[in-house]
Amino acid sequence: MWLILAFMSAALLGCYDSFKKQALRGNAVIPVLFLNTLFSSLIFLPFIVLSGATNMLDGGIFHVGSGGWEMHKYIVLKALIVLSSWILGYFGMKHLPLTIVGPINATRPVMVLVGALLVFGERLNGWQWIGVLLAVASFLMLSRSGKKEGIDFKHDHWIYMIVGAAALGAVSGLYDKYLMAPVESGGVGLDRMMVQSWYNIYQCAMMGAMLVLLWWPKRKETTPFHWSWSILGVSLFLSAADFMYFYSLSLPAAMISIVSMVRRGSVIVSFLFGAVIFHEKNLKAKAFDLALVLLGMVFLYIGSR
Repeated sequence: MWLILAFMSAALLGCYDSFKKQALRGNAVIPVLFLNTLFSSLIFLPFIVLSGATNMLDGGIFHVGSGGWEMHKYIVLKALIVLSSWILGYFGMKHLPLTIVGPINATRPVMVLVGALLVFGERLNGWQWIGVLLAVASFLMLSRSGKKEGIDFKHDHWIYMIVGAAALGAVSGLYDKYLMAPVESGGVGLDRMMVQSWYNIYQCAMMGAMLVLLWWPKRKETTPFHWSWSILGVSLFLSAADFMYFYSLSLPAAMISIVSMVRRGSVIVSFLFGAVIFHEKNLKAKAFDLALVLLGMVFLYIGSR
């Protein structure tokens, strides 16, 4: 069941990336990101209210657990990590082709494995090392493909932002493992709906402050904001994808390494959107680079079984 949920999350995540690219075209990043966090918060707010004020959701998959600051402080940190990743990712995606961004984001499972190696003391086996090397090779080849479109991976700060977003995303994945793990296993044992619901609300508050303090005073000097229905699509697809993801992780047999790898399969969906909807260039070379990333994920999967 948890693996099916991970695949569903991957498909929805690919649609999320594609709608995000559309929403950012010629648009101001900060208000788009604020609206995304606002709509996501509004989606989960009824579940928080109904769980706290009634018994309607008790025992159901939409029930939101309760807790004091000793629990919420972990969720605030989660919100900071994810929002930092999103800010970097949104700015990078606005200025780069989706067919470049997708394969870079697909290297997150490698970063998760390296993080597990450094933080949790895990050891990589031969299959996993092959997967890591294939991911590194695909990144180097992707940089060559990018040069044909005038993108220099060594000096392009948008590339650095996407890489930074991917790294923070990997940190978030490792942190999720810690948050969801039972207390007896060394984790915090937080309720999955509590994490997803409240981290959206905390992110909305943080983005609201950024909107008022940073963007609004200089809004006439930067890229103007315009409404697009794809902004709402971003929130809907992300909320659904994250719900499947957290639900998957909450199941006893779920493995974060496998779930993380499966979710990166979303790159196939976003790559197709980049080719068909956005008519991006140099697709043959990028498709080969993407194939290397996916092959690396296969080796990671074999090594993680």
